[in-house]
Amino acid sequence: MLQSDTVALNPNQLVRAFDKPSEEFTKADIMTYIEANDIRMLNLRYLGGDGRLKMLNFVIQSRAQLDRVLTMGERVDGSSLFSFVEATSSDLYVVPRFRTAFVNPFSDTPSLDLLCSFYDVDGNPLASAPEHILQKAQESLTRHTGTTMEALGELEYYLFSPAEALYPVVEQRGYHEAPPFSKWGDIRQETLYHLAQMGCALKYAHAEVGNFVSNGQQHVQHEIEFLPAPVNEAADQMALAKWVVRQVAYRNGLEVSFSPKIVVGQAGNGMHFHTRLMKDGVNMFSQGKGLTDEAFKVIGGYLTHAAVLTAFGNTVPTSFLRLVPHQEAPTAICWGDRNRSALVRVPLGWQNLDDRMFRNANPNEPPIEQLPNDAQTIELRSPDGSANIHLLLAGITVAAREGLTTPGMLEFARQRYVAGDAAKVEGLDQLPSSCYESAERLLAQRDSFETDDVFPPGLIDTWATRLQGYGDRDLRTQLLEQKGLLDELVRRYFHIG
Repeated sequence: MLQSDTVALNPNQLVRAFDKPSEEFTKADIMTYIEANDIRMLNLRYLGGDGRLKMLNFVIQSRAQLDRVLTMGERVDGSSLFSFVEATSSDLYVVPRFRTAFVNPFSDTPSLDLLCSFYDVDGNPLASAPEHILQKAQESLTRHTGTTMEALGELEYYLFSPAEALYPVVEQRGYHEAPPFSKWGDIRQETLYHLAQMGCALKYAHAEVGNFVSNGQQHVQHEIEFLPAPVNEAADQMALAKWVVRQVAYRNGLEVSFSPKIVVGQAGNGMHFHTRLMKDGVNMFSQGKGLTDEAFKVIGGYLTHAAVLTAFGNTVPTSFLRLVPHQEAPTAICWGDRNRSALVRVPLGWQNLDDRMFRNANPNEPPIEQLPNDAQTIELRSPDGSANIHLLLAGITVAAREGLTTPGMLEFARQRYVAGDAAKVEGLDQLPSSCYESAERLLAQRDSFETDDVFPPGLIDTWATRLQGYGDRDLRTQLLEQKGLLDELVRRYFHIG
């Protein structure tokens, strides 16, 4: 089959096989591929309340059975997946979404996997399912503003292995380091390749700042960054990435952690999200003349809801050991251009540029009349590897809606610009210092999240109770008083998310 220009270089095996983008996949496509490629297993995948990707395995035994599973899905025990589902009425349906299909790169038996959505006893989307809450947040934003939210995540993680004497890692000097000075770049590249074949929209990957040796083990930090995608797709891709990182590490005998804090004084694992606002295919942040009014309003929405967003983006006590002054993690609620100490950062976006860089680097190339102007993003730097990805992105989307629809957000944002180290600026509001405090802020601002029935009230209550249940209101004092508590907490939340 002659492939179209849009899919010729696409690494996704199914996109190439069908010669169409994934959003156009059909049940007939899936069944045809399974038969033509001797696929023997079908795996339904879905996220539990712990943020981990679950699996339900089917041996393909007949065309009728395959058709039924693809059409009807299956029932599962919701009370074992989510704390908000009662055991006395726990059955849920999971139904596959065909656009998410991918060939499982790890299964010895040829297998096809699909991500699923949750539905209740009446066949309606489960109101409290994180992926449905995210969809409702996007719909609410579009209803009120005519725009949609896109996001790209940055996934940071540590790999652990015995320290090497040859080209030893240099503490806190890992940023974009290459082998042999950086370790396990081949593991990172294998992960990247699998994700691309599975249909994830990837930007790049690299070694990160965090390098250190402790107790004979080298701790080496890496990062995978994605391309902008609609928020529901961005969330699914981040969940897949966590699974693939762990699988590749496990197969190579390596330990991996997304934990927000491993050792005090060393870089923790963030999960920053860049966002952009789209309307009719145009990035509303990129107009070639600096930040737009829409961008300022969205920044205002992020700042006014920043403390609440920690409830979804910083979900374990060790999260707040990462959010400390004078590190590349924020504490003050403010924003800045290219300022990594600020909560909200506006990175370089290729605005107001002609082709001089291109021509200088490549003097034999002809001039380019017009460069793309769609790259400007706004980055939220507080979330970490413990985040509930779908709820976090739903919260970010709600905050953007509130920024765009609440009077005074333009000026509010402009008044909270910081050029230098935000930790040194007096008078700025601060992020919460514990899960307990983030729960209090969530309850205080719950109306924004419950508007348009985006976040069900019961989920807000359950989530706040969960956060307060850590009993970490005075965590930093407890750490000073209780020797060994930090090590215990790090072990407890080592495999979070």
